[in-house]
Amino acid sequence: MNAILLLPVGIVLLNVFALALVLLRAPLFRLPVYWPMVLNIGLSIAPAVVLGIGVAVAVAVVSFMPSQALLLAVMALVLVVWVLLLPNSAYLVTELNFSHRRPTDDPAPLWYDIVMVLSLALSGVLNMLMNVLLVQFAYVLLVRPNDDDPYRQPDSWVLVAVTLLLVSVGIYLGRYVRFNSWDLLHPGSFLRKLAEHLRVPAHLRTLAGFVVVHTLFFGLMYLLVVAPVLLLVAAGSR
Repeated sequence: MNAILLLPVGIVLLNVFALALVLLRAPLFRLPVYWPMVLNIGLSIAPAVVLGIGVAVAVAVVSFMPSQALLLAVMALVLVVWVLLLPNSAYLVTELNFSHRRPTDDPAPLWYDIVMVLSLALSGVLNMLMNVLLVQFAYVLLVRPNDDDPYRQPDSWVLVAVTLLLVSVGIYLGRYVRFNSWDLLHPGSFLRKLAEHLRVPAHLRTLAGFVVVHTLFFGLMYLLVVAPVLLLVAAGSR
């Protein structure tokens, strides 16, 4: 197998593994399926699905009805939807808890649930990072298609940093303000609820700390796990 494919294949397998652990917990320990985890896995892969659909539509536009304006409109719409959904992937990092367990005498062993929630959280984080990698790669192809070393320029890395920052803000809004991506369909209600939340000074401090810590964490994970694959692709194309 090509070494470059190891990362995406590994991420897919991790998602399958996490889903299998969630579903098998029910028959193995005679418990109901904890459906919120299954839903979160589905939401975690949704940004990648949106990117795939966007690419397919863009190819169809180029092939059958060439129009730069239409192509730009499609790309803009896909990116907006993608950015709104992306925090749902990394949101799984906040699921490192055992709220699904019974308060007493849970029949599922703790070691099983530890591996399950770790797999769930890591699959979400890696799903998000892989999405960001694909967008950084596409950005460089569009902006510097003939550059032998396009990643030496800081702009694509700034794009990554801003995206990770927005993801962290989105996770905070989901966890602490209980927003969903589709709440933006009602901007008036969204802004009123957000303003009410941020009027509390303690909430502002929590927001700042949460965003800084999570952005740094995601950035380190990106540099350690995902970015080397991007640079390997770039080196192989020279």
